[in-house]
Amino acid sequence: MNILIYPKCTTCKKAVKWLKDNNVEAEIRHIVEEPLSKEEIKQLHLKSGEPIKKFFNTSGMKYRELGLKDKLSTMSEEECYELLASDGMLVKRPLAFDNEKVTLGFKEAVYETSWKK
Repeated sequence: MNILIYPKCTTCKKAVKWLKDNNVEAEIRHIVEEPLSKEEIKQLHLKSGEPIKKFFNTSGMKYRELGLKDKLSTMSEEECYELLASDGMLVKRPLAFDNEKVTLGFKEAVYETSWKK
C-alpha cells in the first residue's frame, strides 16, 4: 500500500502510527515534496468512488485562500484534477491506496476494515 502524508499533520502521524502498530507495510510519500500528478489523482478518484470534492483538504489554509468553498461546485472534474495536482496541500490527507481501494483521511475503524490483514 501507499500513503501520502504531510509529516507535520497530526492526523497523518496517527495514521502512520496505526499502520506501524498493526504491522501494515506502507510506502510513505511526502505529499508536498512528491505531489500527485493530474493522472494519478484522476485514477485514485475513479477507483475511490467518492465525489471529487472529498479529495480536497477543506480545513487547509490554501483551500480558504483560494475561496474553493464557493468555486468547487462550478468546476469540472478536469479542473479539480489540475488544481489538486498543482499543490499537495490542497489534497485531503492522509491519502492511502493500493491496487484495489482508496481511503481519504484517517478513521481507525476504516483502517481496520480496509488495511488490516
